[in-house]
Amino acid sequence: MKPWWTCAVLAVATVLLGPVAPRAQQPARPGGVPDVSPGADPHAMHGTPTGWRFAWPQGDAARGRRVFAKFECYACHEVKGEEFPTPREAGKVGPELSVMGPLHEVDYFVESVINPGAVIDRGKGYQAPDGSSKMPSFNDSMTVQELIDLVAYLRALKAPAGAGDHGRH
Repeated sequence: MKPWWTCAVLAVATVLLGPVAPRAQQPARPGGVPDVSPGADPHAMHGTPTGWRFAWPQGDAARGRRVFAKFECYACHEVKGEEFPTPREAGKVGPELSVMGPLHEVDYFVESVINPGAVIDRGKGYQAPDGSSKMPSFNDSMTVQELIDLVAYLRALKAPAGAGDHGRH
């Protein structure tokens, strides 16, 4: 017999939450392996839900501008219309960024920062002699929040009148 308070808690939970149906168990194949046949719900087995897509957080463009300055991205990237120090070395310059905001999806910017060698615009001086990207990795020094905000800043950039050439590092 259950203590009286257990029944009271269950009664209150049922009133507040409604009746709780027992959780259906995923059918298992021999050996206890879950059924992953076509049509089986992968989310029911703690897999990726059907139709799931990664949703990148909004970020804060003003904080992202500060991240751009903190990591001295201006040392290699010009941003027309912004007041950052001029890039240091002519041969070390990455693409001018003011025109990039409307040209690329969020995941393009994310990949550009966390995996700069994924796509390199060849023939524009963005690659090192070994063919890798000249852009360094910030994966060990940049926080996820800084990346989110930096991407928000890059996405918010608008080209000033007359801005032209664009490319990828």
